[in-house]
Amino acid sequence: MTTPDIMHATIHIAGVDEVGRGPLAGPVVAAAVILHPDRPIEGLADSKKLSEKRREALDLQIREYAHCWALGRAEPDEIDRINILQASLLAMQRAVAGLTAEPQLALVDGNRAPQLSCSVKTIVGGDSSEPAISAASIIAKVARDREMVELDGRYPGYGLAKHKGYPTKQHIEALQVLGVTEIHRRSFGPVRRVLDNCEF
Repeated sequence: MTTPDIMHATIHIAGVDEVGRGPLAGPVVAAAVILHPDRPIEGLADSKKLSEKRREALDLQIREYAHCWALGRAEPDEIDRINILQASLLAMQRAVAGLTAEPQLALVDGNRAPQLSCSVKTIVGGDSSEPAISAASIIAKVARDREMVELDGRYPGYGLAKHKGYPTKQHIEALQVLGVTEIHRRSFGPVRRVLDNCEF
């Protein structure tokens, strides 16, 4: 972490991105990253276009070399209560609020912006074009993937470690056989249909 005098004249620009809007289970996780101008990180890219091994390596570098970073999240019950879009924006707000340096500008992937105390610019495809957003997408995905692997041990049979909660054939079939857990998003169609056909 840098000392305040080194960054005195620097405008802090945070990259912000989220992962996990599409899954049927688990939280939506967002990250905010302010990169350090004197500690460049090579190979930053959209997390979805990187191998797991490469994401893991970059995750370590981002956490070590970035000026600061933070994660935010919204839980399945929040997703069900306010919808996935609003939950994603809430997770982004929480991530930015967790930064140890206050950004003057937040670059947000996509076309919808969370309400922040700083200026905000949305960029469609920003996770591929803006290094700070790429960094945010990487640490958010690595964090969420690790959590889904951990949840697989607590909720065996659904295949969470493999598909990370997305609506694969395996996941939907497991829902029909094993039922809905507390980590499932009950407002999502495939989960809702299982609940409608069963008594809990």
